[in-house]
Amino acid sequence: MHHLLPLLVAVPLLGAALLVATGRRLPRVFAEITGFVVAGGTAALALLLLLNSTPPMVEWVGGWLPVGGESVGILVVGDGPALGMATLASLLTVAALAYSWRYFDQPPTGHTGTFTALMLVFQGAMCGFAIAGDLFNAFVFFELMSVVAYALTGYRIDEAKAVQGALTFGVVNSLGAYALLMGIALLYARTGELAMTKIGRGLDATAHGGPDALVLASFVLVLTGLLVKAAAVPFHFWLPDAHAVAPTPVCMLLSGVMVELGAYGVWRVYGTVFAGPGGIPAADLTRALVTLGALTAATGAVMCWYQRHIKRLLAYSTVAHTGLFLVGLGILSPEGDDGTAVYIIGHAGVKAALFACAGALLDRFGSVDEHALHGRARQLRATAVMFAVGSLGLAGLPPFGTALGKAVAEEAVGGPLTVVYVAASAITAGAVLRLTARVFLGLGPRPQDAEYETSGSDEEPETSGLLSRIPDTMTTVPAVLLAAALAVGAVPGFGDLVGRSVNEAGSGGAHASVHWTAHGVLLGVASTVLAVALAALAVTRPRWVAAPAWAAPLRRLQSGHVGDYVAWLLVGVTVLGALALPGVLGS
Repeated sequence: MHHLLPLLVAVPLLGAALLVATGRRLPRVFAEITGFVVAGGTAALALLLLLNSTPPMVEWVGGWLPVGGESVGILVVGDGPALGMATLASLLTVAALAYSWRYFDQPPTGHTGTFTALMLVFQGAMCGFAIAGDLFNAFVFFELMSVVAYALTGYRIDEAKAVQGALTFGVVNSLGAYALLMGIALLYARTGELAMTKIGRGLDATAHGGPDALVLASFVLVLTGLLVKAAAVPFHFWLPDAHAVAPTPVCMLLSGVMVELGAYGVWRVYGTVFAGPGGIPAADLTRALVTLGALTAATGAVMCWYQRHIKRLLAYSTVAHTGLFLVGLGILSPEGDDGTAVYIIGHAGVKAALFACAGALLDRFGSVDEHALHGRARQLRATAVMFAVGSLGLAGLPPFGTALGKAVAEEAVGGPLTVVYVAASAITAGAVLRLTARVFLGLGPRPQDAEYETSGSDEEPETSGLLSRIPDTMTTVPAVLLAAALAVGAVPGFGDLVGRSVNEAGSGGAHASVHWTAHGVLLGVASTVLAVALAALAVTRPRWVAAPAWAAPLRRLQSGHVGDYVAWLLVGVTVLGALALPGVLGS
């Protein structure tokens, strides 16, 4: 079965090439059916390989096997985490294509297959990054994924905001990619290898009492590239700007899986490259990831609460939950890895569903402004229910998969960090519940139309005009995604299966059982109750949603100026270096 691994990349890319070649001559429905079949076939293949990933599979693409221990070929790895992320990316691509069925009435390019082809290339790049076994090809797929994401973000090229958001996205992520490439170059200079496991062995073989300045520099540069993709603070500024202008199906993939691939990359690269005696001490990685993770969760939650632009609100929610993923991975324990893996799967379904519902509001009313939509969506009962259910999933209400993953991670991190999990999930869920109560039920006084830099009231619908009714695909897809997120936590044994798969790949077979505990259930219920209380307080006392003076500087940091974001990226590189430096000095 290992010979089938390269098809996870080849099939979507070939499908995209077919659409580009024939898109001008064939009906649009053919392009969409072709895209759906190709994406679905790739998802089925990824799932088949995932079910047969024990023991892990290894494939040297094209038969370029190592000779005398030296390799020049392309290595792909098919273990549980890699194929799990490839399956998640493929399934969400299928969901996004189903949601976008006949979505854009007149594609700006005039090419009927352009959007679908870009989505397939995006799928292939995400799968390639997930299964890459060497750092250089991980970088290649990292860049391919990024370039296609820029194009998809700015797909509506007739809108200046879309182009600006795509350019900001492109500049910041390109700098992250350059950092990643420089880090790879340093590692190659030291070890003469590109395969991740061989680099790790090479660092251990050349270590003289521990890591040196070159190892530290490569570690900081590689993690910078991955953390930019993961939208960790202070590398996160591109994400809200991109989500505000990207088409809804693209937002489903950006928040549902691409950001999570950044966190997965951190886990994979540290475990295979930097975890040995010649790498970075575990205590230093824990210090770096837990510090940045807690800061990311806090910043994302605060900024989420004070948004009225619905897509920006959901984007900052993604930032907050990414912080929780990094904290869970940063403690370097089997329990933390297991909980985070389940959390990521559940979060993907919930967040993709919420963006799908936000897109329905945009195409029905031509606005994603919480204030302007006050009470206007009463007739959209199904969308209202899904918004409410999605918010409960964000809060971690059992038996959602987010709740199970969060419960396991909370127990693993323990202590004050548990408060970070409860607070971040409650605040982000409370913000979504608040807008649900206002937009769909018309509860509370009508908000005052105060000046706000990103209200979302002047957004254009993504269809040819305002919809008189929501198409079935726009309600069926988010409903299925929410049901899947619920099943992750409700299906007996699923969480334990995920945990076993993760730890077989990352901890030498060490396995911590993933199951519900009374402590985890109580914390999930507590965060849900807190979210409901915050939403009720915001609806009855609107001044609680107005940003206080202490939050104004935090909001001003999201300036929209790419130069500011580049400056903060450099600050982040410096902070990463400072957090990892004690281990190098100690050696």
